[in-house]
Formats: sequence, C-alpha cells, structure tokens
Amino acid sequence: MGSSSHIPFQDPSLNPSPTLIPKLEPITESTQNLAFQLPNSNPQAPISSSVSNFNEPTNSGSDNVAETFRSAFAQRLQRHDDVTVLDSLTGAIVPVEENRYPESVPVDASPPSGVFTRRPKPQQRSSELVRITDVGPDGEREFREHVRRTRMVYDSLRIYMMMEEAKRLGFGGRKGRPDSKAASLMKDCFLWLNRDKRIVGSIPGVQVGDIFFFRLELCVMGLHGQTQAGIDYLTGSLSSNGEPIATSVIVSGGYEDDDDQGDVIIYTGHGGQDRLGKQAEHQKLEGGNLGMERSMYYGIEVRVIRGLKYENSVSSRVYVYDGLFRIVDSWFDVGISGFGVYKFRLERIEGQAEMGSSILKLASTLKTNPLSVRPTGYISFDISNRKENLPVYLFNDIDSDQEPLFYEYLAKASFPPGLFIQGSGSASGCNCITGCTSGCICETKNSGEFAYDYHGKLIRLRPLIHECGPACQCPPTCRNRVTQKGLKNRLEVFRSLETGWGVRSLDILHSGAFICEYAGVALTREQANIMTMNGDTLVYPARFSSARWEEWGDLSQVLAGYQPPSYPQIPPVDFAMDVSKMRNVACYISHSTDPNVIVQLVLYDHNSLMFPRVMLFAAENIPPMTELSLDYGVADDWTAKLAICN
Repeated sequence: MGSSSHIPFQDPSLNPSPTLIPKLEPITESTQNLAFQLPNSNPQAPISSSVSNFNEPTNSGSDNVAETFRSAFAQRLQRHDDVTVLDSLTGAIVPVEENRYPESVPVDASPPSGVFTRRPKPQQRSSELVRITDVGPDGEREFREHVRRTRMVYDSLRIYMMMEEAKRLGFGGRKGRPDSKAASLMKDCFLWLNRDKRIVGSIPGVQVGDIFFFRLELCVMGLHGQTQAGIDYLTGSLSSNGEPIATSVIVSGGYEDDDDQGDVIIYTGHGGQDRLGKQAEHQKLEGGNLGMERSMYYGIEVRVIRGLKYENSVSSRVYVYDGLFRIVDSWFDVGISGFGVYKFRLERIEGQAEMGSSILKLASTLKTNPLSVRPTGYISFDISNRKENLPVYLFNDIDSDQEPLFYEYLAKASFPPGLFIQGSGSASGCNCITGCTSGCICETKNSGEFAYDYHGKLIRLRPLIHECGPACQCPPTCRNRVTQKGLKNRLEVFRSLETGWGVRSLDILHSGAFICEYAGVALTREQANIMTMNGDTLVYPARFSSARWEEWGDLSQVLAGYQPPSYPQIPPVDFAMDVSKMRNVACYISHSTDPNVIVQLVLYDHNSLMFPRVMLFAAENIPPMTELSLDYGVADDWTAKLAICN
C-alpha cells in the first residue's frame, strides 16, 4: 500500500510519511515468517510480496487450537464437567466499510454552564493491521511532536472540565470524571491518534518509559484501545481469516495468578472474575485470550503497559509503557482460586531502552536508601545545605569533578534592595480566609483567572503570574501560593558524558508541575554590561524561549467558540542573572531546543514588574531519572560559553 498519514491531526505539514506495512494475518506456515517479522529481524521486500495472499481462506491443517486446549482441560481439570472451549475457527468474516475521518470539528459548548452538545461518535477502529517502519530520526521527532500536542490538548481539556465542574459544584463536591469526559470529547472531534490504522509493534512518537496518568489517555494515544480490558486485540469478526490478534496488554496485578518478573511476565488471561476481582469461574478461550494465543502462533509482538500504584496529586496510579514483548508459551492451568485460567509467558525483546517500570523502582529506592543500589558516585546528599525543602543530591560516577560544591547555594534569586515593599490592606492583598475564591482581588490581578488548578499545576503560560503575597490574608494552603513554597520533588545534579552537569528528578513530574526557581544574583542592565566587559557569562531570563508551549491550554480544536484568555503585556524583562558565585540546582539544567521544562515569570514578594522571579515548570509528563532541559534562547555556537555549570 502507499504511504498515508495515519494520525488525523490538523496540520498536514507536520505529517511524516513512513512506510506502512500491512499486517493482516498470514494464512500458511510458508507466509508466516515473511509477513510477521519481529523488530530485530530484517523487514525487507518479502513482507509486501505476500500481502496479496492475506485474504485467501485459511487452512489450519493439523493445528487446531481448540482441540489443543481441550486436551489441557482434560488433563488439568478432570474434576470439572462444566468447562467449555470456544472453537477458534468459528465466526463469519464481516467486512467493515472504511471511511476517511473528516477534519476535526469542534464540539459546541457553553462555557458558563459547561453543557456540551455531542456530535455523532467516530466509526470503530480500522481492521487493518500495519507495522510502522522507516520512520527515521526526523520522522520520529515529528511523530513525537504529534504526541506532545495531543497530550497537551487532553490535559488542557481535562483541567478545563475539572475547573468548570468545580465552579458548578464547588471544590470538594461530588467528584466527576474529567479524564473520561476529555477523552470522549476528543474522540468526537477525531483527535484520537492511530485510529485509521491498527498498529502492531511500536507506536511512532511514543517512547519506552513514557508515563500516563489516566487509562483513557492510552486510548487517546492509540497505545491501548480498550478502556477496561487488559488485552487489546483485533476481533475475529473483523479479521481476514476469522481469528483475533492481540496487539497490547496492560499488566497491573489485577489477576492473582499473574507473575511479573520484569523482562519475563507470566500473564493471566482475562475473564471469570466477579465484581470484587476474585476468580469465580473458568476462563474461556475466546476474545483476548484467543487473540494472545494466535499472536503467539504467528509471532506477533505485543506492547506491554504496566499499571502501577503511585500516589500523587493527579491520580493514584500511573501507566508506564515498557516496550515490546514476545509471547513464547501459553497453557491452561488451575489458578490459586481453583478455577481454570489461561497463562501466557511474555519475554521482552532485546535491544530496547530500559523499562520505565524498572526506572520507577530505582528512583523510589534512591529516595530512601540510595547507597543500596548505587554504593559509589555520591559526592553530596544535599548541596543546598538544608536551604531547600528537600535535599538535592550530587552524583558523579564518571570523573573526579566536584564543581557544584564550590559555589554558594541560593534557594531564591537575590534582587536589588528596595524591591520588597508591599502595601497593606485590601488594596494590595486579598482578605480570603480559607483560600482564594472566585472574585477576590488576587483573581482580578491575574486577569480574572487563577493560574493554577486545584492541584497546583500550571494551567497555561501567561506573561506574568501574581501569586498571593505577604499582604494577603489567605493561608499557606491557598491555591494561589505554589512557587513560593519551594521544592516539592527530589532533584539530583549528576555528571553526564553528553551534557556535562545535568539535573534529573527522582519523582514523576506531571505536566504543569512546579520544579524550582532559577536562582542567581539579579543585575541591572548597567551592572550586566560591566560584568560582560570583564568576560563573565550571564544568564538573561528574557532569552528563555517557550514558543513551543504558547498553545498550551488552547481548546479551540475541541470547543466551538472557545476564545483563549488575553493577558496584559508586561515591560520587557531587562535584567541578567549572575550565577558565577551563587546559584541553585536550576543552573545545572542543560540547554536544548527541544526542552521538557518551561519558564514562567511570577511575582509574590514584591510588586516590581521589572524583576519577576523566574520559575520553572514541567512542560510535559517527565519520568523519573530523565534529564531536564531548558531552551536558553541562545545560538548553538554560543551554547559552549554557557558553561556556567558545565
């Protein structure tokens, strides 16, 4: 088949043109090895040469999977007489009409009441199996950008739904499902990715280790298409030869017979559980269970997503993409509860990046007992000398460099004297008792909209945020006091072969989460000119670039008539930051033109628009142990001079 865009996004100029290899089920032993090659095999011309045979009738020969599993039942469950097995070869082949999805059409919405008028739901997913190949580095970056933008729309819409619900019911009222509503609206607007092709193997733009906070977000990305079931598969009724094919599984410990050993998983099939999650009857060889067996037979790899408990302000669970696994064995067994269950042995395909779930476990251990997993390499367990809420590690297992120890640590930027003069009374601060609410003076300062959601996450970028200050009567728990509270996540400065010194978090950073302040000694333009004449390298906050994130919070693709809020412009930021002698952890964040950290200017302890504080936020969901990066807004040839910390 020819190249086509398989991601229905609005901007066609961003759509790369990878090779889409049709992945319909093979029909004979002779075509099996040609049509379904694993990622580390050689995907050459024989794949396309056998495509024309995929729609021929299937002759299973002596391989009768139903009979095989009947034998397993007879051997292992002789005491049961109520076991039934679905014949794998039954079911008519039902052709599905494939229509092109129209351009994204915003859903009519009435923002004041939050009532949405839905359009007809999109058609079901495609029945055509493909594997994406020949993407290349440039194509992968473009697909990654698609994923980034779609996740940004999802998160923005979810937060919008949550805030609208809070306005109607009050925060703390009956909790709804904004994650579900956001996914549903995006589906109505044809913004779910990878719906026109059902992808086997890796999803372009989704990387091993990527973290998701909501099950439905996996559906939006096309990583796993089932909202509840742990096995995602193409049903036999849509298959060319009447057999289901599994493409991805979620491993979350929901079945008592699961045995997760990391690179090897003994995965229990689905079905047979009661409302309490206990096995109450025998599983059947049908649906996803049969799809797993058929994928094993045809050598089709499956994506593995692990669902892990992880307490955070957004959800109590996270989903981590851990890469591709082979199904190497399957059998029927008596489970712990005494009922028959299907088991599948999954082995991870070699040559992939380290599993995100393993990194999560490592980071968790490093926070409590770092020497148990890294006995050498630590230079300091707190370079801040208790000036931060949490210790900042310093780690170097590459060379003997200990440069970060030679500077005085600043938890907050140092500004010229005379700025810290606040007025008193309601003219300069709010009189809120339990926390800022709609209509207070601090909301007015922020153009009638608070900058953070109820979990302290940045809703969208704006020229300036006014947080509550010393003149406000609200308590420290106020939703408009976020950056002034300091570090909330454990950070580590580490030595890197690629970037010199770098910074990573030991915690998951949700998009919009506050990280830290960029701290140094603030200099006026005149002072900066003198310092520059002496050859000192300075950091200029005005140069920090956030152009890629200006559309954050824009819901015009989803909500008809949506108008992004407008904010008053502020005077140009015209000061420099000297970090040659005093600095904080942020000064070790590396430069990148594709950053995962953004800059937001904030005022809270003084009123001078000329000297806002430079606050750093996560621009996307950042897994632990991932290096943080900033766009310093400098040319590549000048980046070497930015060796303030490297």
